[in-house]
Amino acid sequence: MWNEEKLNELLTTPSDALVEDMKKIKGDIMVLGAGGKMGPTLCVLAKNAIKKAGIDKRVIAVSRGSDPIATQLMLDHGVEVIAMDLLNKDQLYSLPDVQNVIYMAGKKFGTDGNEWQTWAMNATLPAFVADKFKGSNIVVFSSGNVYPLVKLSDGGCTEEDRAMPIGEYAMSCLARERAFEYAANAFGTKVFIYRLNFAVDLRYGVLFDLASKLQRGEPISLTTPCFNFIWQGSANEIALRGLLHAESPARVMNVTGPETVSIKKAALELGGYLGIDPIFEGESGTDAYLNDASLAMEAFGYPAVSAKTLIRWQAEYIMDGGRTLDKPTHFEERKGSY
Repeated sequence: MWNEEKLNELLTTPSDALVEDMKKIKGDIMVLGAGGKMGPTLCVLAKNAIKKAGIDKRVIAVSRGSDPIATQLMLDHGVEVIAMDLLNKDQLYSLPDVQNVIYMAGKKFGTDGNEWQTWAMNATLPAFVADKFKGSNIVVFSSGNVYPLVKLSDGGCTEEDRAMPIGEYAMSCLARERAFEYAANAFGTKVFIYRLNFAVDLRYGVLFDLASKLQRGEPISLTTPCFNFIWQGSANEIALRGLLHAESPARVMNVTGPETVSIKKAALELGGYLGIDPIFEGESGTDAYLNDASLAMEAFGYPAVSAKTLIRWQAEYIMDGGRTLDKPTHFEERKGSY
């Protein structure tokens, strides 16, 4: 039986590689924007790796603290929690200096009509953070959406491909990267830019979105025919281990699973587990947001959980009544409108 406790345990059990790397990371770790979808389990994962490594290191989570369940999870595992609005410059500059920062703060959904808020969070705030923590190693969460749509035959964008963001959200993500790149070049700040394509947690994610459409009897568009995704436990491990790969000038790396997964096949497989026949609409497209994460595989190894296993886990979690976050990914969006 799946429940949230079992899911959290899987997401926060460190690999041997993470434990060994944690021994090499000098100084404390601060996670900015820790209250989002990935932050709470990332903080607990870091704390568990520190304990298993037999070392002493603080993990400090900074967020608005709007999710009491997430906050309590972190507190229960020895994570220090600071509640603040990072856009309050006085509060931001009052934070203690630390050697390692993981920057997860950002705004995606609700961009349309509130573009000014999106740019403040995704572009203005990074400039302040880069100034405040110019002496730190910084892992910066970004998005694979900074790349253009690519033909399926191209195999996904690599880090060498030029960023060509579509829509204001993706543009603001690129602005975030540029703010930290400036710090890397102007101040010598060591930066690791982490371009993520869809972490899967089971409480939310691209597979949960597909399963939800199946359950509601909604048609699934084939216009975006394929996607990438990665187990969130592995994604969080790469973020933590990425602190050792931060460089000046900034290093950029794509993070996603090795598989290019068919939307149609994933829906059919989920439907088979859930006992629902999918309804499809539209012609199968020839392009999608796809990233090549070969460099990440070489540096960190393959994800601990395969795409096929994640599809099965997702269906089981839903059938067992697991708690969900109601945070759709809008993975099918092609015009940058969120």
